[in-house]
Amino acid sequence: MPKFGTTSKRRLSGCHEDLQTLFNEVIKYIDVSIICGRRGWKAQMEACKNGLSKLKYPESKHNKLPSEAVDVVPYPIDWKNTPRMRFFAGVILGIAIMLKRQGKMKHCIRWGGDWDSDTDLNDQRFNDLPHFEITKRRLY
Repeated sequence: MPKFGTTSKRRLSGCHEDLQTLFNEVIKYIDVSIICGRRGWKAQMEACKNGLSKLKYPESKHNKLPSEAVDVVPYPIDWKNTPRMRFFAGVILGIAIMLKRQGKMKHCIRWGGDWDSDTDLNDQRFNDLPHFEITKRRLY
């Protein structure tokens, strides 16, 4: 059975309780790496500089305390395997819907590969495939 490594546990611990609930369920079925949870000023500005974020500090959900965003990828990591990342996101969103309907999560989750949550993956101007965030908008 997959389990989180020490670094992934630490990164997830700074995230919103719904994100912790979600990925503690996900790890039971899929081996994942938590790439980033909360980001401070320096890390956020670096993410912008490297094109990994469009939002400057403190506008990103990664900058909240606890973080309302987390970057997660399936392990082993293959950044170039877009179909795998999209499939992975579908599994994550399915588990999120299940947990929300069971009352184990309070919020819906939005994925950085489908910002408007319309399931059309061809209308995105900025793809952030590892990104999952809390949304106050009811999506399901």
